[in-house]
Amino acid sequence: MTKALIFNMQKFSIHDGPGIRTTIFFKGCPLKCLWCSNPESQDTSIQILYDQKKCVHCMTCLHTCPNKAIQFLQDQFYIDTKACSHCLTCVHNCINQALSYEGEYKTIDEIVNFCLQDVEFYEESNGGVTLSGGEALCQPQAVHELCSELKKHKIHIAVETTGYIESQIFQESAALFDLLLFDVKHYDSNIHQKMTGVSNEKILKNLIWALNNNIEVLVRIPVIPGFNAEIKDAKGFVSLFQKMGIKKVQLLPFHQFGQNKYSLLNREYAYKDTKALYPEDLQEYQNIFTQEDIDCFF
Repeated sequence: MTKALIFNMQKFSIHDGPGIRTTIFFKGCPLKCLWCSNPESQDTSIQILYDQKKCVHCMTCLHTCPNKAIQFLQDQFYIDTKACSHCLTCVHNCINQALSYEGEYKTIDEIVNFCLQDVEFYEESNGGVTLSGGEALCQPQAVHELCSELKKHKIHIAVETTGYIESQIFQESAALFDLLLFDVKHYDSNIHQKMTGVSNEKILKNLIWALNNNIEVLVRIPVIPGFNAEIKDAKGFVSLFQKMGIKKVQLLPFHQFGQNKYSLLNREYAYKDTKALYPEDLQEYQNIFTQEDIDCFF
C-alpha cells in the first residue's frame, strides 16, 4: 500500500485556496528558500527536533539510541543523520519531551479518512482539500492515488506548488487538480538560484504549459525583503506576466511564523532579524500591478 510522508494535516484552513479546506503537508522540497517558514518540509526524511530549553541533560537519548547517532558537544545536541534510522527511540524515551519529530508515513486511506471528516464544511463553503509542503509533487505516486480517492467523493482539490518539477511528472499531475496555487518567486533566474538553490527556467516552463492547457492557475508571489520586495521587482514581475498573459496575482507578504523551527532543527535562520511585511507596507508595490490591469490582491 502506497504511503506518503506527511508532516502536518491541518483542518479549517482558509488561506490555502477557496472556502474552508483541509491542508495536507507533504515532506520534501527541491527548493531551499532562505526564508522558508516550514524548514522541516525541505528534508525528504523524518527529522528529530531538539528543544534546548526543555533539555535536562539526562543523556537518556544518547544511551538509548541503538545506532549511536546522538552526541552532545558543549551541551549542544547533535544527531548524525546518516546513522539515524528514524526509529524514534530517543524521542519516546525523552523524559522532558525535549525531543520531538517531524514527518510520519501515512496510508492514502488514513489521509482520505481525515479529509472526509469535514466534507460538510467543504460543501457549505465551496472549499476542499489542498496539498501543500514542501512540494507535494515530489511524491507523485502518493499524490495520484490520493487525488483519485478524493475525486470519488467529488472534493475540490488544490495544490500549492513550487513548479520545480520534471515536465513529464508536472504534466501528468496538473490535470488531477481543480486549482494550481503556483508560486513564482523571482523573474530573474540568477537571483532565484542564489536565494532558493534552483533556477527558475523549469518553473516558468511548467507555468506556461499549465496556462496554455487551460489548467486553472493562481500565481502567487511570496514578497521577501532583500529578494523581490522592491518596486523594481514589481515591475520585473509585471513585465514577465504580461508576456504570459497572466491577469491575476496574489501577494504573500513575508512573515516570521516559522522562526522558532530553525533553532529546533539546529539551523541558522537567514531572516531572523528581518521585520515582517503587511499589506499596508506593499500598497505601492501592489499598485504597479493594478496600473497594468493585473488583478493583484493579498
